[in-house]
Amino acid sequence: MPQLITADLVALDADLGAAKEEVIRSLARRVATAGRSGDPDGLLADAMAREAQSATGLPGGIAIPHCRSEHVTEASLAFARLRPRVDFGAPDAPADLVFLIAAPAGGGAEHLTLLASLARALVRPDFTAALRAAATPADVVALVGDVVQPAPAAAPAGARAAGATPAGAAGATAGSTAGPTAAAAAAGGATAGAATASAAATAVATTPAGTQDGRPTGAVAGTATVPAQGRRIVAVTACPTGIAHTYMAADSLVAAGERAGVTVTVETQGSAGSTPLPPDTISGADAVIFATDVGVRDRTRFAGKPVVSSGVKRAINDPDGMVREALRAADDPASTRVEGAVSTPGGTAAAGGAAGGAASQVGFGTRLRQWLLTGVSYMIPFVAAGGLLIALGFLFGGYDIALAGEDGVSAADRIVGENSLTNLPAGGLLEYLGAVLFSLGALAFGFLVPALAGYISYAIADRPGIAPGFAAGAVANAVGAGFIGGLVGGLIAGAAALAISRISVPRWGRGLMPVVIIPLFATLIAGGLMFLVLGRPLAAATTGLGNWLSGLSGTSSVVLGIVIGLMMAFDMGGPVNKAAYAFGAAGLSAATAANEGPLVIMATVMAAGMVPPLALALAVALRPKTFSPAERENGRTNWLLGASFITEGAIPFAAADPLRVIPSIMVGSAVTGAVVAASGVTLRAPHGGIFVLFAIDGVLVFLLALVAGTVVGALAVLVTKRLGRRTAELDA
Repeated sequence: MPQLITADLVALDADLGAAKEEVIRSLARRVATAGRSGDPDGLLADAMAREAQSATGLPGGIAIPHCRSEHVTEASLAFARLRPRVDFGAPDAPADLVFLIAAPAGGGAEHLTLLASLARALVRPDFTAALRAAATPADVVALVGDVVQPAPAAAPAGARAAGATPAGAAGATAGSTAGPTAAAAAAGGATAGAATASAAATAVATTPAGTQDGRPTGAVAGTATVPAQGRRIVAVTACPTGIAHTYMAADSLVAAGERAGVTVTVETQGSAGSTPLPPDTISGADAVIFATDVGVRDRTRFAGKPVVSSGVKRAINDPDGMVREALRAADDPASTRVEGAVSTPGGTAAAGGAAGGAASQVGFGTRLRQWLLTGVSYMIPFVAAGGLLIALGFLFGGYDIALAGEDGVSAADRIVGENSLTNLPAGGLLEYLGAVLFSLGALAFGFLVPALAGYISYAIADRPGIAPGFAAGAVANAVGAGFIGGLVGGLIAGAAALAISRISVPRWGRGLMPVVIIPLFATLIAGGLMFLVLGRPLAAATTGLGNWLSGLSGTSSVVLGIVIGLMMAFDMGGPVNKAAYAFGAAGLSAATAANEGPLVIMATVMAAGMVPPLALALAVALRPKTFSPAERENGRTNWLLGASFITEGAIPFAAADPLRVIPSIMVGSAVTGAVVAASGVTLRAPHGGIFVLFAIDGVLVFLLALVAGTVVGALAVLVTKRLGRRTAELDA
């Protein structure tokens, strides 16, 4: 395998700029110069998108910007030892050690495993001290190589990695005693596969410290010897990218457990793969820690366990505090516990604590929002794929392919059913292709409400809730309850599935619960309620809403446009933005020739969502000195992001100066939303920006409204910037 890092990817004691974007750009260019990336700007954009999710600065002067990018051809590490230091968002101080971890978008697990090994080593003070003392780039390459690709070494007698396989299914091999972290063992080269095993897996444990050949050693779940009265904690770590923070959090928790005299076993749900913790390890644990920025896979395995939850970065910054909290939770009978049915020694299943598991530490309103957003996030791909295919069908076949005849069959369905490539319709090949695209899109769109309901139910009750949720969504479609019915049906299905999962059943019935009993009865409850009680009222509400929207005119439509505009700009891809988008996209399926209200809403949503990045791009172009160098670079990319309806392009500006930027872009979006809604502009595609202008009826007004909102938003940003310190000063 080619080296992940070479001397030409290393910069020592270098001044790469005053902002983190400048540092990342310089390292991305080094990756491209080394022939490992064909587009350094694309790599920079992907890395900065990851930065926008959460800062990659870590305590101790370390930063690990990282991403998976289609612009990377070979997994690479680029390193800079900075003079002066640059702020990457760490809680203590700016960073002087920066690794850009760049993985191909389709990279295999082996590369990702090696990259994760580096991340785990960065929690070791001896490794970071050696990096600061390195005299030449070759020294850095050797240090990193010892961590990610250690030389083979014989394991001591009697030592073995629990479950270790050539694929690296377990952690670092343990000696007779264990050291601070499993990453330390990997770095020490206890076995040939230690580093890769440590990163891919997932079960890492610690016992009281020891040494082997003068080096610390680690232990793996199932191999560590712990005192008979020792406490045990299991944990799950996961971050959105799954390359760095996932594994660093795991080793930080392991090290904290060792300092507290506690065995900590971690399942890392990262890009390098995930091997579930053994059931006996989970059952023997006193408490569980969820340190994740994404959902925990199969969390019902931990049902009944006292739980402490946080984002992944807290496990890196304050692992000792999390371990202490977990121990307190284990001793508190009233502590929050993971939901679900849990086996007991008496052979029965007991309810697993407070509903919502880790989420139950927050209020019901927050949990409800999380459930609904989970459903929306899974629904959006169906909306995007189906809606764009329908729009392409209109482009090729014209709007008439959607019209139904006296028999109720649409022209597209008739063409697809009666014609073929060798028997084209009267309109020729384009009409046939348009009919095929329209029909395919309509079929994909048909999953919109079932997917929404299914994954709302999944968010509440995990996998047993999927089938009842999809069934409830299908019923909502059948009775005409639409998007509203999907929301209600998903909540009912999830609540029913969760309630049934808590029922105590004999031992022989446990295996049937998740695959037969829960889906059957939860589907019966949710589907029955939708058919017998809720279907008609929800259908009437949906119809009434559609009629109201189609009848909007004058002042009422302006107000609606303003509200949608404010929502689209408020959090730029967050819950409020997604709620407005889901409302607009879901309405596309209800639009008819006589009811174009939903199409007006979709046009309003897209136009208003394009304004924030375009307004900031214009503001940067008008007064570049008002913005920092990083923001000036972002301003140039925002032209394309805004034109493509990617509202998230405004996030870096809003994060740096929220009190000035967010209200300003909200004003611009409200202007655009009001003009589009009042003018009755319609849109038949759910996404695409200027690239779906063919699907807009009233395109000139749409563009004029977009320009007006962009200008207003840009001027508002510049005016508010003058009311206080310049952004460049704030970033310094």
